[in-house]
Amino acid sequence: MIDPNDLLLFARIADTGSFSKAAVRLNLPKSTVSRRIALLEATLGERLLQRTTRRLVLTEFGDSLLEHARQVAQQVEAVAALAEHRQQEPSGKLRLSMPSDFANLGLSGLLAAFMVRYPAITLELDLSPRRVDLVAENFDVAIRMGDLPDDATLAARRITFERIGLYAAPAYLAMRGLPESPDDLEQHDLLCLLSRNGGAHPWQLTRGKVQWSRPLPAKLTANSPDLLARIACAGAGIAASSDLFATPYLKKGELVRVLPEWDLPAVTGWAVFPGRRLMPAKTRAFLDMMQSLSCEEARARLLA
Repeated sequence: MIDPNDLLLFARIADTGSFSKAAVRLNLPKSTVSRRIALLEATLGERLLQRTTRRLVLTEFGDSLLEHARQVAQQVEAVAALAEHRQQEPSGKLRLSMPSDFANLGLSGLLAAFMVRYPAITLELDLSPRRVDLVAENFDVAIRMGDLPDDATLAARRITFERIGLYAAPAYLAMRGLPESPDDLEQHDLLCLLSRNGGAHPWQLTRGKVQWSRPLPAKLTANSPDLLARIACAGAGIAASSDLFATPYLKKGELVRVLPEWDLPAVTGWAVFPGRRLMPAKTRAFLDMMQSLSCEEARARLLA
């Protein structure tokens, strides 16, 4: 007879891609994980996984069984989430991953308010630039900017929509001149966001239906939008920045918009979380507060 716990274990291994990670997630010894999968394969009469020194690969039979195993895992998570939902107050540790700049400028107030409102929840924040594996590393929510890859194990809510423009300090423009067209950017020092693949993130400008795109040499690249805005404030060049990072400096006159009729592609911010039929109360409380913040920001921009 097949033990449903072994199907749950198989689903965890397939999702994490590792016996070791699955063992940590389920708080089991790795030897127990290996033994139980071997027993499940013996019971079924076919191999589920091909093991190499570098990776695990599902067999054809393992791939066909995976959806059934995931349904078992979802039912187990639903029961656990239902039990947590019944708590009068959300509690436990909430593990969050987000870009440090966004946390400092966009979420510091929300995080403080969340801690006051839900004293039984403890927060653990990972502000490193890496893209964490929510399932394998047991994170509850990750804040991610831009397009999202397809992943059946994850769900997402849109939390912000950031317009992107070009900005420079008045002192820099007084010294180097104001660009009158995108072609003039070749004569300026450009401060660019570092792409995930390395090198400068390309600038693709749009004015109505007119598009302009050309490789431009970057004077500086960095993976911190806030740092780029600060360096632009110091007069070092022209930076691409979102409303979130540029607005404080615009209000103080430390930055001005360059080529204001031209825009770069806007960036959407997402709250990404493991897809579950019933999510833990602590996760739902955080997402609901994030959604509330997003609505307030939208109203403020309409009134601005």
